[in-house]
Formats: sequence, C-alpha cells, structure tokens
Amino acid sequence: MGAKKLILMSGRFILDTNIVIAIFSGETSIKEHLLKADEVFISSTVLGELYFGAFKSKRSKTNLKRISDFAESNSILICDKDTAYQYGIVKNKLLVKGKPIPENDIWIAAVAMQNNLILVTRDGHFDEIDDLKYENW
Repeated sequence: MGAKKLILMSGRFILDTNIVIAIFSGETSIKEHLLKADEVFISSTVLGELYFGAFKSKRSKTNLKRISDFAESNSILICDKDTAYQYGIVKNKLLVKGKPIPENDIWIAAVAMQNNLILVTRDGHFDEIDDLKYENW
C-alpha cells in the first residue's frame, strides 16, 4: 500500500478518537509518547465523535465535562475549504482502489494531510490512504 507506518518519537501529531479514549483511560504508554511530541492537535471531527460517545453513554455529564476540559487544553483543527479539497482527493483515491473507509476517518486523514501532521491511531484502515503519515501507539 502507499501509506507508510512511521516510527518517530517526536514530531507534530494529530490524535485519532481511539487515542484520545486511551488517554482518558489513563494508558501510560500514550502519555509517554505525548511527552516526546513537539506538537499535538485534535481535529474537530474527533471532538464530534467524542461528544457523540458522551451523549450516548450512561455517564454523559461526566464524559461531556471531560471532553470539554480536554478541548480547552488542546489545539483543535477545524475543517475548511482546503480540508474539503484534500477530503475529495482521498475519497476519490479510495473509490478507485475499491477500499472505502468510514467517512469521519477520511475527514480526520484530510486534516492530518492538509497540515502535514502524523496521525496517531489504532485503526488499520488508514493503511488504505496513500501518502498519509501515521503511527500506531
């Protein structure tokens, strides 16, 4: 596949939803990686997925507060016209390859690529996106 799994200890990263959940769960290995990062960002799409999860959870009030606090203390990247353009490129390439992935993940990848960030994820379907830099923590 065209994507590369990079093995970097520092750099500029954007976190996928499953990594933020791991942070919330207190995973030590994630915290150790974050300490070595130069910059860390969250996409507005990830924030939306987190809020959705909170609203459907049994502890929604607690989870909503945790997400709000997290959002306040992190740099959130929003989608704009350049993100939409990158999304179109990625989605078309996936269509041509016959390898669809979830829509929100295309948006997350588009933000990462637009901003030249390394996506941190635990989802294997990002393998399908050519030219996406990512790591699995």
